Amino acid sequence: MIHLITGGQRSGKSSRAQEFALSLTDSPVYVATARVWDEDFEQRVERHKDDRDERWNTLEVEKALGDIKVERRVVVVDCITLWLTNFFMDTDQDVDRSMELAKDELEKLFEKDCTLILVTNEIGMGTHAHTESGRKFADMQGWMNQFIAERADNVTLMVSGIPVEIKG
Repeated sequence: MIHLITGGQRSGKSSRAQEFALSLTDSPVYVATARVWDEDFEQRVERHKDDRDERWNTLEVEKALGDIKVERRVVVVDCITLWLTNFFMDTDQDVDRSMELAKDELEKLFEKDCTLILVTNEIGMGTHAHTESGRKFADMQGWMNQFIAERADNVTLMVSGIPVEIKG
């Protein structure tokens, strides 16, 4: 099963994903995809770590999602947006190459016998990016969300902490 949880910044996506995972198992896997870019972001990462207790097995995976060993597990990947940023930066903001590499990793992940709960951002619902790289990334994120949503069994949009089921 593939579950996609999407929404804006601070919409409750991660909390919803964690609550859902814990409703399915007492020992979920949390896949953290973020690189720590600065002190502020490090504080965000620490807050997310504090949200999880000893029941969670945490893996830190910057790009190689297809290589994780998670068969027959409930897995939260948080988040697709930060994971996609890693490809975008490592390819010098090449959207086509980033999408190709990311889709290859997701296809390998989707083949695994596990329950996936993927967290992503709807960044295109906010203001129009002021920079070319911001616009390129917003477009790429939208295309990636569509790619995942098409394959997902369930899609939930988080709005102000309220889950809105939009598929499944």
